[in-house]
Amino acid sequence: MNLAIIASGRGSNAAAILDAIANDRLDARPVALITNRENVGALDVARAHNVPGHAISRRDFPSRTAQQRRMLEVLQDSGADFVALAGFDAILRPFIVAAYPNRILNIHPSLLPAFAGGMAPVPQTDALRAGVKISGCTVHVVTEDLDAGPIVAQAAVSVLPNDTVGSLSDRILEQEHRLYPLALRWFAEDRARIVDGRVLIDSEESQALWPHPAP
Repeated sequence: MNLAIIASGRGSNAAAILDAIANDRLDARPVALITNRENVGALDVARAHNVPGHAISRRDFPSRTAQQRRMLEVLQDSGADFVALAGFDAILRPFIVAAYPNRILNIHPSLLPAFAGGMAPVPQTDALRAGVKISGCTVHVVTEDLDAGPIVAQAAVSVLPNDTVGSLSDRILEQEHRLYPLALRWFAEDRARIVDGRVLIDSEESQALWPHPAP
């Protein structure tokens, strides 16, 4: 797998993915880390892992479409054949999705389809307001429908009575760092199949993770 990562912020999920590669838990070659902002932590993560980093800032282009066309050029020039969105705060244009059909994954901080849409901390805030007792994160295949692509895997966390948005977000993020490299590994090892809109894994591993220890 020639893997490109697209991020917008501090890059903690990017770091988890690249650490998994460095520690032989994910058989992939990181070929690019792209951000849509300058001077973000994800670029520091790229430098720390000797991955080519590319800041493609909105202010340098007349439109978001032009910006994302440049992103697609960088993806293709890098030789990427798979893409991981890791805290990317924009919606991919259809031409990028079409260029990598079923080969773009995203991680969302809720148990989809609940609380779809919005970047952190919006889904966590909505979960607390709704009074749910279990929250978590979801890795899904990116399609043109926002947060509605086939679900690859989910990790759950209990919502505690005294949780704040910050404390819930922190616990969900811990699970994101476990879940995302695992989901990518299934695709890297060609063990993920999409059948009738569902992702099936040729593995005895569970597509549902619970925090350690399991309840």
